[in-house]
Amino acid sequence: MAGADAATMDSFPGLRLIASQGVGLDRIDLAAAARRGIAVCHTPDELTADVADFAVGLLYATMRRIVEADRFVRAGRWSRERMGLGTGIQGKRAGIVGLGKIGSAIASRAAGIGMQVAWHGPRPKPEAPWPYVEDLTELARGSDVLILAAPGGASSHHMVDAGVLAALGPRGFLINIARGSVVDEAALLQALETRSIGGAGLDVFASEPGLDPRFLPLENVVLAPHYASLTGETRQAIIGRLLADIGHFRAGRPFLNVVA
Repeated sequence: MAGADAATMDSFPGLRLIASQGVGLDRIDLAAAARRGIAVCHTPDELTADVADFAVGLLYATMRRIVEADRFVRAGRWSRERMGLGTGIQGKRAGIVGLGKIGSAIASRAAGIGMQVAWHGPRPKPEAPWPYVEDLTELARGSDVLILAAPGGASSHHMVDAGVLAALGPRGFLINIARGSVVDEAALLQALETRSIGGAGLDVFASEPGLDPRFLPLENVVLAPHYASLTGETRQAIIGRLLADIGHFRAGRPFLNVVA
């Protein structure tokens, strides 16, 4: 979560390997590691299924208001009032932002539950079975739910801004299992508070774990503690992958070194 910048690397003169238990590398200065001859391994495959499943879970929790319904019942409100209507999933349009391993797995799941899928990324992928939309705002305008699976970093910083949220509109939903930095959080809070989007399901935030307290009273957002990959199965696979890569490094055997 803290990452590793050049100053951190300088503070460990004997450092030769950085092992990161995650997919994203945006908090590791890969250029600095390469200059210093420091190898970097991570776990690019082990999280895919669980994170994609969680994205779909947030989609249901948000659009079908499952978490809100739980609060409604626990507060004793069912005996004296009725909840408003949710939004159905079947036939809705899912816009996937970032069609890497996780984005592709989300797209397959969305198609499998009867959604229409389109996607946006830095470049087309002719092999992808879903239509590519070059402009993110156009994708948002044509989507009922926008699902973010783009990597973090400078190239994606605040790519979902007020304009994209306005294009998504009052019936549209946002799901983010990518990085908090991908979304202009001030614009998102404004959209949620004014209900200029339908709702959001968020597993990541601009500041973690100290998220903006303005999120807490909102009924139209589902909040999760960066939890998408936290299953026993995935944690075991991640640890196994890192131990294997560390073992390969120490023995001088090949492994996935992202700066090599």
